[in-house]
Amino acid sequence: MKDEQQRICPEGCGTLPECAPLSVPFVPFQQEGEKKYGKTDALAQGTLFPGLNLPFHLQVKGEPVPKTPLSELQALSFVLTELGLYLDTHPEDKEAFQLFQKYAALEKEGRIRYEEQYGPLQQVSAAMDDHYTWICDPWPWNFKEASK
Repeated sequence: MKDEQQRICPEGCGTLPECAPLSVPFVPFQQEGEKKYGKTDALAQGTLFPGLNLPFHLQVKGEPVPKTPLSELQALSFVLTELGLYLDTHPEDKEAFQLFQKYAALEKEGRIRYEEQYGPLQQVSAAMDDHYTWICDPWPWNFKEASK
C-alpha cells in the first residue's frame, strides 16, 4: 500500500506522496547596496538585511538586545557572519566588503578590550596569557557579580 501512495521519482530525487500539498516558495534575492540594520537591530531581528526580514506569523519585530559589553560583541560577530554570507554570493560588492572590514576591526578591538577586562571568551584566547586562565573566574555571564 505504501508504494501505491507514493510516486517514484528519478534516481536522486526521492519520492513524493501523491497527496503532498503543493507550495510556491518565495525566495528574495539580495541586491547590492541594500539597506542594512545597525548591528544591535540586526542581532535582534536575526538578519542584517531588512529586505530579508520576512514576517513569521505576521510578526517582524525582534526582541530588544540588552546593552552589555558581551551583547555588543555578539552583535558585531553576528553582523560579520551575515556580511560574510552575503559576500559569498556578492564578492564584487565593494561597499559590503568595506563594511565587513570595518566591523572586523571593531570586533577585534572590542574582543581585546573585553578579554582584558573580563577574561578570555574562547579557550584558545587563554593561550595568549602567561598561565592557563580559561577556568579562572569570573565567567563572561558573571561579569556583573565581579564588578561589585
